[in-house]
Amino acid sequence: MAKEKHKDIRIKNRKASFEYFLETRFTAGIVLTGAEVKSVREGKASISEAYCLFDGGKLIIRGMHIAEFRNAGYAVQQPLRDRDLLLNRSELKKIRAKLKDTGYTIVPVELFLSETGYVKIEIALARGKKLYDKRDDIKKRDQERDLMR
Repeated sequence: MAKEKHKDIRIKNRKASFEYFLETRFTAGIVLTGAEVKSVREGKASISEAYCLFDGGKLIIRGMHIAEFRNAGYAVQQPLRDRDLLLNRSELKKIRAKLKDTGYTIVPVELFLSETGYVKIEIALARGKKLYDKRDDIKKRDQERDLMR
């Protein structure tokens, strides 16, 4: 039997670029169960309310919703459980050092399937935007739309 080609699953956090200045981006793996991977492959996940934080020495993602896989069997699934993120030690050091600066946070930007079939997440170090920055973004977007017409 030939290997199946993986669908191009990309679940984006659209609010992230509006609410934050995204600076440094990292790609991390996620520790998931088999049923959670199947739900992600069906596109039944959301990262719009998720955020990342350090718990001990590990980086975790909290608030990421992965819907229950209906054919999972007897295994109980928790859609909003905390999930570990997998990064190199040097990347974790960089993130932790940057978080000591005031105003920085870790925001999940995009959840996707890699070429090898693993579920990955792109996270970014971000600074919060002020209200006038958001207004500028809306103004630029409207001007670009007018130019396209």
